[in-house]
Amino acid sequence: MTDKTNTAQGLARPAAVPFGTAFGFWLKMGFISFGGPAGQIAIMHQELVENRRWISEQRFLHALNFCMLLPGPEAQQLAIYIGWLMHKTWGGIVAGLLFVLPSLFILILLSWFYIAFGDVPWVAGVFYGIKPAVTAIVLQAAHRIGSRALKNWLLWVLAGLSFVAIFAFDIPFPAIVATAAAMGYVGGRVAPERFKTGGGHGKANKSYGPALIDDDTPRLAHTGFRWPRLVILGIAGGLMWLLPMAWLAMQYGWDNALTQMGWFFTKAALMTFGGAYAVLPYVYQGAVEHYHWLLPQQMIDGLALGETTPGPLIMVVTFVGFVAGWTQALLGADALFLAGTVAAIVVTYFTFLPGFLLVLAGGPIIESTHGNLKFTAPLVAITAAVVGVILNLALFFAWHTFWPQGWAGVFDGFSALLSALALLALLRYKIGVIPVIATAGVLGLAFTFLKPWLVVVLGV
Repeated sequence: MTDKTNTAQGLARPAAVPFGTAFGFWLKMGFISFGGPAGQIAIMHQELVENRRWISEQRFLHALNFCMLLPGPEAQQLAIYIGWLMHKTWGGIVAGLLFVLPSLFILILLSWFYIAFGDVPWVAGVFYGIKPAVTAIVLQAAHRIGSRALKNWLLWVLAGLSFVAIFAFDIPFPAIVATAAAMGYVGGRVAPERFKTGGGHGKANKSYGPALIDDDTPRLAHTGFRWPRLVILGIAGGLMWLLPMAWLAMQYGWDNALTQMGWFFTKAALMTFGGAYAVLPYVYQGAVEHYHWLLPQQMIDGLALGETTPGPLIMVVTFVGFVAGWTQALLGADALFLAGTVAAIVVTYFTFLPGFLLVLAGGPIIESTHGNLKFTAPLVAITAAVVGVILNLALFFAWHTFWPQGWAGVFDGFSALLSALALLALLRYKIGVIPVIATAGVLGLAFTFLKPWLVVVLGV
């Protein structure tokens, strides 16, 4: 008897879920979704697939692969997709909004504390310890996603080629995604067993009992593709982008930082793929190097705050907006907190709007491809390529943490040691992200205050 039969035996299919019940779950998800994309996807899998059985394993993975293809935060887009499947368009909107709203308010408060008190020695000491932990966390993310996505040697090769392409040749990530998709398309025909969704996933052939939306569930009426719906959605989405952008341009001018934030983060939302870890280098390039909205070390600090709050990791853009609005006094010297808050909301709005539209527009098409290897094989290849990009991001953070003054500066041995210990705690002892960050912050604080004494006594 198969594992699936044993697991499903004696369990009844769940009853239809009321909208209010789903609303309560997504609100709860907004407050408990820690751990970055991998952690959030794991939480949704446990809650929706294993415990509640609102959706089956294969349907969950099919939706996840689609969201991995889209630019933007895949975990939040997965929530939109599942919310839409269960309760139509409003279900998707509510799921996506509740996934990010708690984090928005929390990050605004944390960003204010950081920018207002960041120069206080004990606060600076805490962030000095947190930066190496962030580097370890990104490395752990590469390991976790890679262990699920790299199911055979061919996908490992794809991940390696992706890393070399972006690290050594600085090839744009969209080009890497397109190449991976093409290789998956061909590979799905030449070697289909290498590109099957869920193969090697660890739970792909396991059932937790009949699900409300199961593998064999007939296609739901609202998931069918209809041109009128797509046109209405396109018009509504276009107006939701155009009206606030036009207001910003008329009110402040096109070259004003608020208007440029709306434009830049729209591009970031549309032109970057692979979730938060792939988006961050693009955001760094624009916010730090091009617009000079914040410093490199502030970007790493922002990632640390993003890791310690619920919601998508790309919510670090909220921090970017707040710091830029505050430091540039966009609304005057007497309204720094208001300027930071407005900028944070502007950045968050333009970053997340395209994700809603892409999921709601593409959902009906994706539902027709369930189980179609011709479609899923490119997505599997893209997921493998993303692993290489995440590894590149880890090295990017390591460079700015271990050599804070650049290659010509002094190597920070304490940061390297702390990063190694954090990685050991994460991978070997399975300690959670938040305890690791908290411990690293305490150690960084202790070292900051002890360092002058160590220099005098030990000559280090």
